[in-house]
Amino acid sequence: MSFSSVNPATGERLGAFDFWSDGRVDQALALAHQVSGEWAGTPVDDRCDAVRAVGGVLRDRRDALAEIIALEMGKLIVEARAEIEKCATGCDYYADHGPEFLADEAMASDAGRSFLAYQAMGPILAVMPWNFPFWQVLRFAAPALVGGNVALLKHASNVPQCALALQDVFTDAGLPEGVFTSLMIGSDQVRDVIEDRRVRAVTLTGSEAAGRAVAATAGARLKKTVLELGGSDPFIVLEDADLAQAVEIGLTSRLINAGQSCIAAKRFIVVDAVADAFVEGILSTVGRYRNGDPLDEQTTLAPLAREDLRDDLHVQVLGSIEQGARPVLGCTLEKGVGAYYPVSILDGVRPDMVAGHEELFGPVIAILRVRDEAEAVRIANDTTFGLGASVWTRDAVRGERVARQIQAGAVFVNGLVKSDPRLPFGGIKDSGYGRELSRLGLYEFQNIKTVWIR
Repeated sequence: MSFSSVNPATGERLGAFDFWSDGRVDQALALAHQVSGEWAGTPVDDRCDAVRAVGGVLRDRRDALAEIIALEMGKLIVEARAEIEKCATGCDYYADHGPEFLADEAMASDAGRSFLAYQAMGPILAVMPWNFPFWQVLRFAAPALVGGNVALLKHASNVPQCALALQDVFTDAGLPEGVFTSLMIGSDQVRDVIEDRRVRAVTLTGSEAAGRAVAATAGARLKKTVLELGGSDPFIVLEDADLAQAVEIGLTSRLINAGQSCIAAKRFIVVDAVADAFVEGILSTVGRYRNGDPLDEQTTLAPLAREDLRDDLHVQVLGSIEQGARPVLGCTLEKGVGAYYPVSILDGVRPDMVAGHEELFGPVIAILRVRDEAEAVRIANDTTFGLGASVWTRDAVRGERVARQIQAGAVFVNGLVKSDPRLPFGGIKDSGYGRELSRLGLYEFQNIKTVWIR
């Protein structure tokens, strides 16, 4: 069996890469286990220097790596370059703050001296998705490696070239062999890796189904997990919002990466008093988003990453229309080569419709009209997901009040929901648990050891 690398814009097969045998996987796990103690014993300043060097290689190869992303998963070349730069910035952040985050922390107790010591757990398996094929990996790997852990990557099967390029980045940055390893394995091999005694914890970004399967396997072995799963993020527009700003940021949030982002605005919950004006603003602005070649600097909307993903999205759109949603724009499958889907708008969406409660992973804008703030909050929380959310109002005090009521891992008031190395990232409910990024993301895979001395 092998991975296939396919250009979603053209359908061209870019290459095939064989799955590793069980024997080769065992060799990789043995090496990771062997170097784990050595890496954990490496001074934290040296580990930080190594991660900083990874950021340097990323910057040096930005254009080449961005082209791989654009060809293999269809991301716009300008967005792909920004993704690589963000990865390098994340490396810098943990290299700068690692010694501070990992320093012993004094604690008051009945001892003569007591403190917390932060120590590595060992080899960590990361099961990562295709939609941000470098950033998703680096936001785990940078803190994990600074913290003294070693990283085992199982990347999405449709981005094998990204997985191999990541391996080259860490190797060429000078990290010891085995500290970062791209395991070229299929989904059916993941269970055995999780169950292997040499793997100490697992992190996954992906679907609910994948999260449940990984959590069940890891839980049976009493292994720590961090899960970042789907989202159906509410974008709440109150009657006192700056509509021009809400339209502008709303479109960016919904359509970046062709709408294939877990923290994209997905349910636009708009108060009736401004709903017509908001939809008119979207319609007057959305024309600048047009499908095209991701490698063309002028293209504003990329294809979806695979044709089956496009087809699944269309089924969701049609299901919503059958339930009573009004197609205002797009909502049709266009003929031609590539996994393209047009920018689409569904108005009159209700919470019980497909577009009102499922995650639509693509450029579809679902408009849910509500009477007032109270109904907006109720509908925003009427979901199994709880990843991100945004609130739009000219009154910052009101915005904070509403934000505190929203059930989500992050709420942005008058701003684009985004991941930032300085801020914890993660969700609640079916969006998963645990946190990535900031110092909290580093601590997820640390043994936070209490030391008590008389």
